Amino acid sequence: MTSYDDTLDDATEQTAPVWAVFGDLMAGLLGTFVLILVGVLVVQIDLVASLKQEVEKRQMEEQRRMALEKALAIPLASGRVTVSNGRIGISGSVLFGAGSAELRPEGRQLLTSLVQPLLVYLRERDEMLMVSGFTDNTLLRSGGNQRFADNLELSAQRALTVTRALAEEGMPSSQVFAAAFGAEQPVADNADEKGRALNRRVEMAPVPKAPQPKPP
Repeated sequence: MTSYDDTLDDATEQTAPVWAVFGDLMAGLLGTFVLILVGVLVVQIDLVASLKQEVEKRQMEEQRRMALEKALAIPLASGRVTVSNGRIGISGSVLFGAGSAELRPEGRQLLTSLVQPLLVYLRERDEMLMVSGFTDNTLLRSGGNQRFADNLELSAQRALTVTRALAEEGMPSSQVFAAAFGAEQPVADNADEKGRALNRRVEMAPVPKAPQPKPP
């Protein structure tokens, strides 16, 4: 009887470590599965948050576009002004003669019609207006009465002319500034006259104001 009991005890002692190892293995697998599940959930939460932010951003951009188009409904209807991606475009030929930075009378009249709707739009959003000048890639002729060294200088002077005209018609100088790009950032191919005409343009874009410095 003693021999049988000893054999049973030996078997029990051999079996117990096996179950202990198996239990540890299952606990480890369960812990790993939980960690993976938590990681997947965190990634999904981040993706949902990013998607929500992107949707809200696009909705805000769409609302801005619609508000800008509503503010400029009359000039847009005339076909002399376009709005694309929140940027107001005016053909250079409407504003200026070839190689000139002097406003045409019809160009000044158009700018005058833009001031009040732009003022309302900018004040509602506490923004300011960036006026950008662009040209085609045609080299300016040197000599004679040529006033500008290159296309960059011409685009800069045109942007300044528009900026000053807007200020003269009631746009606060603190809410408008000029930028020049010359032949950079074309919107069409410069290979033909149609494309070059599209590239000779002035754009106006509402932009956020710089943050005010905090008092010491």
